[in-house]
Amino acid sequence: MATKAYAALLRGINVGGSKKVPMARLRPLIEGLGHGDVRTYLQSGNATFSSEHGDEETLAAQLSEAIEKEFGFAVDVIVRDHAYLASVADACPFDADSLEAKQLHVTYFSGPVDPERFAPVDPAAFAPEDFRLGPRELYLYAPEGLGRSKLATVLARPALNKGLIATTRNWNTVVKLVEMTGA
Repeated sequence: MATKAYAALLRGINVGGSKKVPMARLRPLIEGLGHGDVRTYLQSGNATFSSEHGDEETLAAQLSEAIEKEFGFAVDVIVRDHAYLASVADACPFDADSLEAKQLHVTYFSGPVDPERFAPVDPAAFAPEDFRLGPRELYLYAPEGLGRSKLATVLARPALNKGLIATTRNWNTVVKLVEMTGA
């Protein structure tokens, strides 16, 4: 099996003093699972690595289990390969080059997203904010930033995301993870 580059997206760590996962401890944990070229980006749960073992779901489950064993709490993990990450950046329906990174976000989902799930959300009611769905991702344009976005609050409702892990990254991180997995 060939070695592939992946990004691990950890959900809800190092936010507000809870679920502390120091990146200096995460790197050797990932290496201990047999992966190479391990790097982390920021403190918000982004790691890249190379591996020849398994598929994205298996890699995510192994990392989630290792984190719980090491740190004593459960963390949802999504793992995606370079090709997927690059396709998400390339398929952005908004003009990423003309927007500030804080205005554009991608929510990655653990599985396919049925557009019917989000049909009750009327983007026009939140204008100028807007969103678009991809196969396993949601693009959000929030001109005032994620923290002030009323649409982001609605899109994050548990009923809309039921049965899926969802984790959001700003555009700078989206681009950086493509870069880090492409090296």
